[in-house]
This record gives sequence, C-alpha cells and structure tokens, in this order.
Amino acid sequence: MGVGEWAGKTVLVTGGSTGIGNAAARAFRDNGARVIVTGTRGSAADYAGTDGDLSGIDYHQLDQGDLAAVAAFDPGVARLDALVVSGAKVAYKRAEFVPEIFADVLATNLTGPMALVMRFRAALAAARGSVILVGSVASFKGTIGQPAYSASKGGLLTLTRTLAQALGGEGIRVNLVAPGLVRSKMTAITWEHPDRLAATERQVPLGRIGEPDDIAGPILFLASDAARYVTGTSLVIDGGLSA
Repeated sequence: MGVGEWAGKTVLVTGGSTGIGNAAARAFRDNGARVIVTGTRGSAADYAGTDGDLSGIDYHQLDQGDLAAVAAFDPGVARLDALVVSGAKVAYKRAEFVPEIFADVLATNLTGPMALVMRFRAALAAARGSVILVGSVASFKGTIGQPAYSASKGGLLTLTRTLAQALGGEGIRVNLVAPGLVRSKMTAITWEHPDRLAATERQVPLGRIGEPDDIAGPILFLASDAARYVTGTSLVIDGGLSA
C-alpha cells in the first residue's frame, strides 16, 4: 500500500491508544486515513509517556466491555471503511479463575467486539468496509493461567467466521489477526524479565518477539482492496513459533 491510499477513508481502532492498536492507527494515519481511536483514559494527553502516538488522530474514551457505553458511542461517522477491534484485557496470577473476573475479561474481549460490530454495522455496510478483530495465538490453544483470555480469544475466532458469513451479503468482510507474544504493556510480565524473554525468543524461529508494528502491516492488508476476496480467515503472526 502506498502513502495516501487511504485518503478520504475513515477507520476506527478500539484500543488504539497504545500497543498493537496504536501501531495500526498510525499506519492508517500515515496512509492518509481519518483515524478515530478509543482508549480507557480520559483524554489523549493522559497517554503522554506511553508507547502511544496520537498526533493527527481523533481520540475518544470508551470502555468496550460496557454495553451501554458502546451503544451510546457516537464518533460522528455515517460511513466506516475499517473497524479494528484491538481493545482487550487479561488478568494474571490465576485471577481469571474467579467467576466475576472471568466474566469481566469476556465482556471486554468477546462481548464488546460483537457489540462494536453491531453498533457500526450500518456504517460499515455503507462503505462496504472491513472488520479486523485482534485475536491471539491463544485463539487456537489453551492458556493454563488465563482461562478467560484464552476462551475469549478462541471465541473471537469462531465469531470472525460467523460474522463473515452473516455480513458478507452486506459487503462487509470480517477477518482476524492472531499475534504471538508482542511487546506491549499487556505482555510486560514476560518481556520485562530478561531470562524469561530470552527463553521465549530461543523458541521463535525468527529469533525475537514481535513488535506492534509487525502486526500493523497485516491489519492494513486485510482491510485493503488487496484482500477484497478474503473474509472469515485468521492470520497467525508469531515469528513462526506455532509452525
């Protein structure tokens, strides 16, 4: 994709204030799109000092696990060329075995994405737009300490396939990216510990963990006309770890 290919188009990235979501938002912005992002903090200024670059991007606060907030969310778009659902949460130290925490994680990671697609269905149909759900390699396997995270990401995989079937007649494509370990605040428990990081990287054929920008390119591809006949699929991006 060349610079300016997304000129005149509008993209919404939830969880776009940091990490993978922000990398995707910057990539769309740098290709000419009007980009809207959501995050959990009160304003864009609250992300100063993080890995998020929100310059030239329209920021809105949104808790995507709150169904009422999603229903009321109105960024003022009648047409939406791409919706990237990147917002997610995880609870460590076996906390997800507590039913209330399990339900909270699913609300953000699975119910919220479904609500967002339904909220912007008409705008996506008007533009014959594309939905990219951000799953995980955990979409395909269990994760011993995070039952809610794994269940929610597995659910996103089948949700992707179901929505692709249900919305294809409206011209809406729905696909999923499944990153492996990517450097972000959510995965700091691994990459901030040198021994743990080194042990992980020894297992990756490409010899390193992922960076958020490694995921942005595949997201742009799936949202673009280059992937106009691609829907209901999942793309694993893990440096070959699961090969």
